[in-house]
Amino acid sequence: MIERPTPSPSDKNLHLAGRLIPGGHALDVRVYYEDTDFSGIVYHANYLRFMERGRSDYMRLLGVVQGELFAQAAEEAPGFHFVVRAMQIDFLKPARIDDVLQIVTLSKDVAGASITLLQQVKRDDELLVSATVRVAFVSEGRAKRIPDSLRQATLADAREAEALGEIRR
Repeated sequence: MIERPTPSPSDKNLHLAGRLIPGGHALDVRVYYEDTDFSGIVYHANYLRFMERGRSDYMRLLGVVQGELFAQAAEEAPGFHFVVRAMQIDFLKPARIDDVLQIVTLSKDVAGASITLLQQVKRDDELLVSATVRVAFVSEGRAKRIPDSLRQATLADAREAEALGEIRR
């Protein structure tokens, strides 16, 4: 069993952040009217918003509260932020208004300044969208080494996901 960091107990709304699963994170979202186009199907760009929420809440449950991380990193890496460096996405099937979707985020690989994640949007067990996302840690316009605590947590999840067969290299 992999020991995971403990999220801040001061966050009284932590239940909204989904849940950690072996190798990563899962977040449930409902499709609202605003998420759809005129036909009631989720507009393609909104899947990116769903996946961003999944990545953000994954970090939150790993104990990386973004506001606190920004304050901590300000001294070591002024002006730091995470940026999506690359994304490959496959739209397989549509989601529709009122569907409840599960956004699954799995750690795939951790490098010096980037983390590669596999993200899936599912309706029950049906895969609707699959994406590989590489996120870079940047400070003052340059790539910087990811802080060790975040590196260790995501690396542990990447190993666990690979061991469970969730990630195929």
